[in-house]
Amino acid sequence: MEKPTREQTLLFILLLIIYTATVFGNILIVVLVMADQHLHTPMYFFLGNLSCLESCYSSTILPWLLASFLTGDKTISAPGCMAQFYFFSSFAGTWCYLLAAMSYDRYLAIGQPLLYASLMTWRVSLQLAAGSWLGGLLLFAALTFLLSQLQFCGPKAIDHFFCDFSPLLELSCSDTRVLTQVALTFGFLHVGFPFLFTLASHVCITAAILRIPSRTGRQKAFSTCSSHLTVVTVFYGTLIIVYMLPRTAPLRQFNKAFSFFYTIFTPLVNFLTYSLRNMEVREALWKVLRKAKACSW
Repeated sequence: MEKPTREQTLLFILLLIIYTATVFGNILIVVLVMADQHLHTPMYFFLGNLSCLESCYSSTILPWLLASFLTGDKTISAPGCMAQFYFFSSFAGTWCYLLAAMSYDRYLAIGQPLLYASLMTWRVSLQLAAGSWLGGLLLFAALTFLLSQLQFCGPKAIDHFFCDFSPLLELSCSDTRVLTQVALTFGFLHVGFPFLFTLASHVCITAAILRIPSRTGRQKAFSTCSSHLTVVTVFYGTLIIVYMLPRTAPLRQFNKAFSFFYTIFTPLVNFLTYSLRNMEVREALWKVLRKAKACSW
């Protein structure tokens, strides 16, 4: 087993801290949403789904990276590579749909407050969440199957730190034109359409906030969607930079750096955004801590 260098050891410790904080933090949010009756609303139901998704999303890449830094073994089997691509892509697609569903929920809460309870019922919330998960898991199964049918007869070293679509496509010696068109279609369905819907929802939310006559009312309305807007900006901003930039030699390291950010740091940023900026989540956390302290006595 190759002995890890000092840089690899430091990176291993950093990634371990990030992974532990991400998984623990998001599981904590799920527990709080389930335990606190005040959080049993569609908004926090979607937040619980997003937190669960982020734990799964981080677990598709980080455990393998941690093991590779610890052992020095950077190889991955072909089935393992396809599995990593499938779960990462599926969770990313589900993430886009969930962000769109959360944007729609915030628009109804701010733009249509009198109709919110009748429009965003628990049945509608469950359908939106289930559709988000199924849409990501099912459609990317087809793309992964098509990708696995390609022939890889060139060098078997991926110029990336995980099995992503473009680096895998570069290793294939098959005709990839049809698969590229299919991937573009899937990309619009999973990223483009949810992004446009989310963008339109936030435009409508902004217009609804500006129509509120009182300054206090505008500030309160904006505070309810500011955390979600931050998450949307960070996620889509890095995602667009990664996949819109051409994979030319001078830009590859830049591409890897942004890929590292949106695959590893974004779930942690999302947890910190929702936990530190959301008053109801903080109150639920303090309530649980007070109960735990009382029980310890």
